[in-house]
Amino acid sequence: MSLKAIVTGGGSGIGLAAATALAQRGMTVACLDLNPPGEPFIGIKADVTDDASVRAAVAEAAERLGGIDVVVNNAGIGAQGTIEDNPDSEWHKVFDVNVLGMVRVARAALPYLRRSEHAAIVNTCSIAATAGLPQRALYSTTKGAVLSLTLAMAADHIREGIRVNCVNPGTADTPWVGRLLDSSDDPEAERAALNARQPMGRLVSAEEVAAAIAYLASPEAGATTGTALAVDGGMQGLRLRPTN
Repeated sequence: MSLKAIVTGGGSGIGLAAATALAQRGMTVACLDLNPPGEPFIGIKADVTDDASVRAAVAEAAERLGGIDVVVNNAGIGAQGTIEDNPDSEWHKVFDVNVLGMVRVARAALPYLRRSEHAAIVNTCSIAATAGLPQRALYSTTKGAVLSLTLAMAADHIREGIRVNCVNPGTADTPWVGRLLDSSDDPEAERAALNARQPMGRLVSAEEVAAAIAYLASPEAGATTGTALAVDGGMQGLRLRPTN
């Protein structure tokens, strides 16, 4: 039986890599995005900050897919700075996308997930939820909320047969990180610093994060719920001695 999945933010980066990984596992995939991709995916335009847009997109996805078994809540935006640097309007905007966006999508999908024999939700969280990173106060706060939301949803829906997990990527080599590097005074030095911050000495690839998402979304992870799977090059758990 082919499972049916929806992926938000599926137009690029981790979202597109996740959609590709799910399709490679035999799932039929709808990508919800402001700029959705085309074939082999079902592309549906959606704005996760607009509840009516989300409900319409999820309903369209369910109709075109023939149901929904898997939700990958991946849509998100970044923010830089300390608590002094981001105005209230930006705090509201980033929370609206990164946290409430996941709530809206999962809420709209729940009636379909309840009818699935292999229901799973995977939220894209971040190392920022569990490690204090400089110049990421707003972004880290939203990802901390995503981690707590994942645990709460897992508890709420376990008896309905819906598993809820999240992935915690380290710094990933995505278009957003690329733009971040390009805007810095010394992109090469900044990339070297980000590489060095992760014990493996390199950025995480979108495909590596996608593989973790695909595992958590699959029936192979049928006994796994309320879990945060780190894909961070050892950044969260390892404390290496300096090499010099």
